Amino acid sequence: MESDKTTFAALFLTTLKRPSWALLFLLFTLLTFLSLHLPARPVWLLAGPHPGPYPTSCAAFFRDVPPRKVVMSIQDFGGVGDGTTSNTESFRRAVQYMQRFQNRGGGQLNIPAGTWLTGSFNLTSNFTLFLEHGAVILASQDPKEWPIIEALPSYGRGRERLGGRHISLIHGNDISNVVITGQNGTVDGQGKMWWELWWNRTLEHTRGHLLELINSDNVLISNLTFRNSPFWTIHPVYCRNVVIKGMTILAPLNAPNTDGIDPDSSSNVCIEDNYIESGDDLVAIKSGWDQYGINVAHPSTNIIVRRISGTTPTCSGVGIGSEMSGGISNIIIENLHVWDSAAGVRIKSDKGRGGYVANVSISDIRMERVKIPIRFSRGSNDHPDDGWDPKAVPRFKDILISNVVSINSTKAPVLEGVEGSSFEGLCFKNITLHGVALSKRWRCEYVSGFATEVFPVPCLELRNNSYSSWCSPS
Repeated sequence: MESDKTTFAALFLTTLKRPSWALLFLLFTLLTFLSLHLPARPVWLLAGPHPGPYPTSCAAFFRDVPPRKVVMSIQDFGGVGDGTTSNTESFRRAVQYMQRFQNRGGGQLNIPAGTWLTGSFNLTSNFTLFLEHGAVILASQDPKEWPIIEALPSYGRGRERLGGRHISLIHGNDISNVVITGQNGTVDGQGKMWWELWWNRTLEHTRGHLLELINSDNVLISNLTFRNSPFWTIHPVYCRNVVIKGMTILAPLNAPNTDGIDPDSSSNVCIEDNYIESGDDLVAIKSGWDQYGINVAHPSTNIIVRRISGTTPTCSGVGIGSEMSGGISNIIIENLHVWDSAAGVRIKSDKGRGGYVANVSISDIRMERVKIPIRFSRGSNDHPDDGWDPKAVPRFKDILISNVVSINSTKAPVLEGVEGSSFEGLCFKNITLHGVALSKRWRCEYVSGFATEVFPVPCLELRNNSYSSWCSPS
């Protein structure tokens, strides 16, 4: 055996000293393959949570809170975690009790291992909801336990149906200093019943979210699994200082409108290190719907989305709009990893939306088998009522998309602007789309900007030299 080892070592060293052409060709082929298929940044930056420290984080948007003075279990309020007993009243009693401590050190409600069936319940300020390992909050399938609440002012009606809408499973309104976290516990919306109502066209009111926070401040949502939401999964609206970090969000890939995270008319929002599979956008930034959003004029601003990975066969990794009537600005999207999806990055708008999208930086995007890597779209003809203004067109200014690699894409980017809308400072830089046939061309209409270091060759609309000074190669 020792002789065999010596012989092998001698042969290996001889090969290194006198490499054959076959070996050199093999090494060259391997290096070429790796250069095309490995991301420019470390894989852990693109693939979700990682135990080590990150070079950058926006988690400081959340102001730390001290340990809660009162810590109790849902069992202290009569909760039974057998998966069949209703705990709706137990959750409501628990939060009502914790309200006593809003200004006296705060309260924490622990959810131990078990399956805790419940209808909708509200949160309170200076409060922590903590799901221990093995804990599952299971949504009731009785629609009566998802009461109807009024429409959001910036939407004017339910998003899917006229009138009010179902409340979210976990709900908060005008609250602050809230933590929703745990040891990778689960919130399961049991959304199939709601999806079937949508598919069968028997839905009477707009479906509820899994978690919605309205007009709230200083919120941390972390280290949990959310699955099977009836509608958009996490929806902070009119909120400030929200951090959503280390989450796993799952829905069947055909489940309708199960967006992962939708910050809406909110500011100082940090969305990082999340893994999402859904039947709609992984992340969608919104700010109100047509004339209602225009009148409320509550923009989404100062939002950071980074280190998101996931798949959605019908929509995009990160979307902006289409409800963007209150304006969207100061957005950073970086280190996105998307595969087997309809689009990587998508900006959606239309006539009637009005509003603006400004000062957006999208960079370091990695895609595999994404049909259309970059897309601007219009024409959904999706309006709340007949009061929308066809003359209200969106404005776009200073949008930078850079450092994008896509493998096995089937189409070149599609950039469909809105007739009459304005574009200033649209820049595409260092973009490589592997697998797109040379015969495929960028499709551009009603857009204007500049592109450099882009393959395939961009459309003529992106050769406007007036933007070249700030869109030059770095």
